[in-house]
Amino acid sequence: MIFMGRLAIAWATVVLFFLLGDAWLADPGAGLRAAVLFLWLFAAILWCAFGVVEQADHLANLLGEPLGSLVLTLSIVIIEVVLIAAVALGSEATPTLGRDTMFAVVMIALNAGVGLALLLGGLRHREQAYNLQGAVAYLAVIIPLASIALILPNFTQAVPSGSLTTIQAVFFSLFTLLLYAIFLLIQTQRHQGFFVEAPAEGTARAAAGMHEKRSPSGAALVRHTFLLLVTLLPIVLLSGRLAMLIDHGTAALGAPAALGGVLIAIIVFAPEGITALAAARANQLQRSINLCLGAATSTIGLTVPAILVIGLMTGKTMILGLEPTGVTLLVLTLILSTLTFSGPRTTVLEGAVHLVVFLVYVVLIFSP
Repeated sequence: MIFMGRLAIAWATVVLFFLLGDAWLADPGAGLRAAVLFLWLFAAILWCAFGVVEQADHLANLLGEPLGSLVLTLSIVIIEVVLIAAVALGSEATPTLGRDTMFAVVMIALNAGVGLALLLGGLRHREQAYNLQGAVAYLAVIIPLASIALILPNFTQAVPSGSLTTIQAVFFSLFTLLLYAIFLLIQTQRHQGFFVEAPAEGTARAAAGMHEKRSPSGAALVRHTFLLLVTLLPIVLLSGRLAMLIDHGTAALGAPAALGGVLIAIIVFAPEGITALAAARANQLQRSINLCLGAATSTIGLTVPAILVIGLMTGKTMILGLEPTGVTLLVLTLILSTLTFSGPRTTVLEGAVHLVVFLVYVVLIFSP
């Protein structure tokens, strides 16, 4: 019932903005009207994002692995790419939006998400256990992908600085997709046990049961697939309007350009982030780690090729290389994550340190 109400509000918003949006957005100004329109669209798209994740989760449970994880991952990445494309293609002044969004997702997932999960879980349960092999696998992919996407472009000979040549963009996209595909194979088939709670002694048979085939109901598959699509469609239809308001608000208020990427990152990560915090409080730290580290992995692994393809198809320059402060924070975050997930248990200390790094990131957005 709640889901259908959410869907009705989302589509009502689509109809209203389709009929009256041009007049409303012709000159939104910089006052209360613009703020109300932005909050309305932002809330509607965020609400739809929660609905997409809910339906994707239902499909994941029905399909099992590897299709379940793939549906959930692709649903989130589609939202991110649609929002990035809407803003980047609607303005000549946002060649760094893709970079800013990816960096924001990484910082929010690896510092805010992980930090709050470890802090809340540690306060309630003192110490929490997780599967070390899974965390190491995530970081083994995140570190090279983040370095290739967000640091290496600063040292190429492409013009402008921080971008890639056409040959580099094509091959880097292929390499990124290949590495992510290998990771997905490891996660969903060959070493699925790395990403679940470490089984207690004598439960190998139960762990092996994870690989049993499922026979999902055809009617249930059709219903949840349809609901996922009709919940995703309002995001696509409203993204252009939100892009106009983000672009207008950034220019009118003199806000930092990186703020647009942060807003998109919030929409993308909020559903998974809230689920991760609830799991940590329930002493299911492995689920929290899968959600937080998985968000960072899929964002870089799938969004980078999408952004580069958009740039190649439209002729727009896409700047990926971070500024020196961003590089410093990224390297610090990767080192810290490696230390945090180097032992079998976590405490509130690791959570507090990650949160401090995230707060430094927030300050530097508004005071670079």
